[in-house]
Amino acid sequence: MLSRETTPSAIVRYLDQYVIGQDDAKKILAVAVYAHYRKIVAAERSRGAVAKSNILLVGPSGTGKTLLCHTLSRMLDVPFATADATSLAQTKYVNEEIEAVLQRLIDKAGGNIASAEHGIVFIDEIDKLKAAKEQTLALSGESVQHALLKIMEGAPVKLPGNRYIDTSNVLFICGGAFVGIENIMSKTHGFGFIATSVDDNQSILDRLNKRIKPTDLFEFGLIPEFTGRLPVIANLHPLSKSMLVSIMSVPKDSIYRQYVEIFRGEGVELSISQRVFEQMAEIAIEYKTGARSLRGIFEELMTPILYLVPDDPGICRVEITSLFEDACLIRRPTPA
Repeated sequence: MLSRETTPSAIVRYLDQYVIGQDDAKKILAVAVYAHYRKIVAAERSRGAVAKSNILLVGPSGTGKTLLCHTLSRMLDVPFATADATSLAQTKYVNEEIEAVLQRLIDKAGGNIASAEHGIVFIDEIDKLKAAKEQTLALSGESVQHALLKIMEGAPVKLPGNRYIDTSNVLFICGGAFVGIENIMSKTHGFGFIATSVDDNQSILDRLNKRIKPTDLFEFGLIPEFTGRLPVIANLHPLSKSMLVSIMSVPKDSIYRQYVEIFRGEGVELSISQRVFEQMAEIAIEYKTGARSLRGIFEELMTPILYLVPDDPGICRVEITSLFEDACLIRRPTPA
């Protein structure tokens, strides 16, 4: 549960150490999570039920949806499990797949069901749950939406071994790219029906206009009942070149820092110029996969260097000034 020090602003500060950008989404997520766990405490005190506010994260692939959720669970020290909506839609045994997700949550809790019942489940690619014309009802995305309704609202779910997990306090966060939703929004948004005056706060009206409405999600293909289980919606924006550069080097667990430690363990100093990070960011932008491709590009750069370094104790420093040039391997001075 949340400590007194774990306020929404403290949650955002923690996320800032590991996730670059997405400031608005961080604030929305932090407030929603804070409210969720405070509601649990209040409900337990009054022996009432939690009115859950599950969360929907909307943004292109590689913008940090999964990372945000995983980092959040790590800060709160609660079990965290992920699922892929596409996989759920491709199986005839949806309920068994959902049970498997909850079993993973219990596994992450070390088998402690009570702990798992306060965990977080992230379901990615939720926007793919649209029934295609060639699909049967049993395999349709709409049928998966219906299957998810009960556990997202909160219900005891029977697991193998005659065990049960109650999902009433499990926070469900769904994510998806929702390609084309902006076209729907452009047709439906505009609060012209609200009488405005000079005293009205234009920034509030602008924020309302930018918000994805339930009706936008209906038109996109989510059923009203499912949309109703996701009242909190946060938008994640495409990553700029400068953000991609920062992702590789700034966060506490950035891949550059990880490799600096690996080389330090070999007694070697690793130095990579800003230009190299910019070149990798440009390639990632060409791939159109957000931050997802950064690790692969970085690993490819490091592979031939790390292959050589451990076998050569004479190397003391590695300098990389361009992605398209060989690294400079600087050797220790030879004793006279």
